[in-house]
Parts: sequence; structure tokens; C-alpha cells
Amino acid sequence: MSSQVRLRLLPSARCLFDEPIQVTVAGLRSRQVVTLRARSTDERGMVFSSSATYRADGSGEIDLERDPSLRGSYVGVEPMGLLWSMRADALHKRFQKTHSLNPHVVKFSVHEEEEEGEGRMLAEVANERFLIAEGISRCPVKEGNIRGVLFTPPGGGPFPGVLDLYTFGGGLSEKRAALLASRGFVVLTVALYGHDDMPRNIRELHLDYFEEAIEFLRKRDKVGSKGVGLISLSKSGDLALSAASYLPGVEATVWINGCCANTALPLYYKKSQILPPLMFDISKIIPTESGASIVKYGVENPLVEENQATLVPIEQAKGHFLFVAAEDDLNWDSKAYMDQMVERLRRHGKNNFESVSYPAAGHYLEPPYGPYCPSSFHGLVGKPVLWGGEPRSHAAAEAHLWKKIQEFFRTHLSCDATQTKAKL
Repeated sequence: MSSQVRLRLLPSARCLFDEPIQVTVAGLRSRQVVTLRARSTDERGMVFSSSATYRADGSGEIDLERDPSLRGSYVGVEPMGLLWSMRADALHKRFQKTHSLNPHVVKFSVHEEEEEGEGRMLAEVANERFLIAEGISRCPVKEGNIRGVLFTPPGGGPFPGVLDLYTFGGGLSEKRAALLASRGFVVLTVALYGHDDMPRNIRELHLDYFEEAIEFLRKRDKVGSKGVGLISLSKSGDLALSAASYLPGVEATVWINGCCANTALPLYYKKSQILPPLMFDISKIIPTESGASIVKYGVENPLVEENQATLVPIEQAKGHFLFVAAEDDLNWDSKAYMDQMVERLRRHGKNNFESVSYPAAGHYLEPPYGPYCPSSFHGLVGKPVLWGGEPRSHAAAEAHLWKKIQEFFRTHLSCDATQTKAKL
């Protein structure tokens, strides 16, 4: 490595996963062309990497907030481009970061530009991107039927309470919950199946489980909001809609790229079926040359007469909704489902919602600055699927949405300090 070349991450090489950093290089020759690289390994050992070529200024310096990438994984001025453009070394692999205690470590490096292969490394620095801020309490929950993890900020509070229904997959993901807690929320993330002693396969879902989780969260000493917020993604979107529509104590619901109807499995409450499932037509799944399929058109139409019983009666909800749709979602027709829900609420004289859609964004809208995922294995479909989106637009959508979610919850989950004191 070259002793005079300095690669810096500002303001620090240690930060939260959802925080931007400024990448700078100094000590190069005037107008020198170099390649910047980023490399990381996820929890399953899959390697993700990106590279971009830059030209130094007259002083031998590069600043990714100012200077454009000339070629590589992206082009143009993209301060966080090395992070979101990282791709797996193998096809159809999604970046896995579900455990909150270990940081996402990204190695940034500067290399001499060579015609072929990787040029000599001039400098390297590791970026530790933490999912959980200092002082946040992480407590596994195994109480009654609930299986999950509770994250609590330091201090007395009161804090708004949020139930994270991350996605309808086996196991548990802590990433979004830990980051929300790091931003001042008490967050309970729960598994739906396949975690700990929960069954691996299920044939029905019960709203009673979410009612139990909501009550558990509301009883925490530091939760000051009268009700809780729900945040969802994909299949868990319709579960969040149902919880908001049928259960008390839900003040704010974030629905991200889901369906307006109950899908895949019948939904029960108090041992009675309340919503039949909207089903799928696998003959309408479109295979592509990449080996991944487009499943968006395999979902039956919830608006035709024989399927209308599957629609979630969201007009019953007492709380507020934030509907979020990616317009290039290839998993669901999310934008159409969002438009249907907006029209339904308006028809019932409701204005308890806001909606946002993101052109050229794909299905997995997550906390920002993680690697964009074009395709990966879909557990329910049993094969790789395309998720949609254009990487740059998708990354911009994630950064915008993450702030919007926090603003929405802070607006609608008002905290009452006297209520918290009464619990102590």
C-alpha cells in the first residue's frame, strides 16, 4: 500500500447502518485515475462487492460527495453508491443481515487503475455499520405465544411503541427493529413461524397472536403511546391491515409493498375465520432467461366478485395509515393495491391516510444503504424471483422512506408522560 495515500470515512469509520458517510481520498497524483472498491460478507458467508473509477482533482483528492464515478458499478455523483451498488458474487442472492449485535463491516479500498485485473492497493479502511446504537436494550421475548425480540432505548422515555412484522418468512429479522429503536422507539419484532419452538409450516394465521403482541408492547414501562404502531412488508402488509382493522390499540400502520386483501392463508380471530385467502395462479408466473421468475401476475384479482370477501375492511380502522408502493415491484401489483385502498377509504369518507409511491423502485424497500437486491429465492414460490427496481432509484427511495416512516410514527404515536409514570 502507498503510505502517502489516505482513504477516510467521515465523520467516522464507525456509524449506524442507516447513516450516510463521506468517502474521501487524498495524497494521489494530480488528475490520477483510480478505482475505489467496497467489499463485505453477509451472515451466510456470501461476498458482496462494488467498484467505481474516479479521477482525482488537481490537488490529488477525491470526494464522493462532489466527484462523479466515470465507470463501474454506477456512474455519476453518488456519495453512497459503493454501498448500495454492491452485488453478490453469485446469482439470485439477497444480502442477509438479520442479527443486530454484529455490525455490517464493509472494507473500502483504493487501487491503481489497470487495464486488466485489480491494480495495486494504495489504501484501505474498514467501515463498521452498526444495527444497534449504544445503550439500546435487546431482550429476547418468549412469553405466552410470542416469540421475538424487544428493543428499548436508554433513558426514562416515554417512547412510542412499534410492532415490527418484518416479513412473512420463517425465522426472525432484527435489522429494521434495532435501527428504529436506535431512533427512539420501543420496538418488538416478532416471528410468524419457523423460529425457536414455533412450527415450521403453517396452514392458517391467527390475529390473536398479534393482539397478544400488541398488548405485551403496550404494557412495557417505557412505552408512552396510548396505542402502538405497526410496520410491515410484503405478505405481512395484509396482516398489518387486518390487525389495524380488527384489533384495538393500533394507532399507526405502515404498509409497504403488500396486498389489499388477505393472501395465501385463511385468517382467524377468536377461533373463527374472518378472512378467506386470496390465492395464486402459478400458470401466470413468467420465467426469465436469468432463471428468476416474475410472480406479480400470479396473484388473483381481489376486486372481482368471487374474491371480494378477501379484501381487508380497512375502513374499520381507528388509526392512521401510511401506504408505500414501489411502482416497479415485480412481486405484487403494489401500486394498484395502494390505489384501491385509497379509493376505498375515500368512498367511506375517511382521510386517515397518506400514501407515497416510488417510480423505478423494487419490492424490498428496507432501511437505507444496504446492497440492492434484484433477485433471490422466494420461500413460498420455491424458486428465485425478480424483485424489480433500478438500483439508483431504489436506493434513493429507501433513504427518503426511512425518514418518512419515523416522521409518521412520531406524528401519530403521541406519548403521554403521565401514563408512563403511572406504570412505574
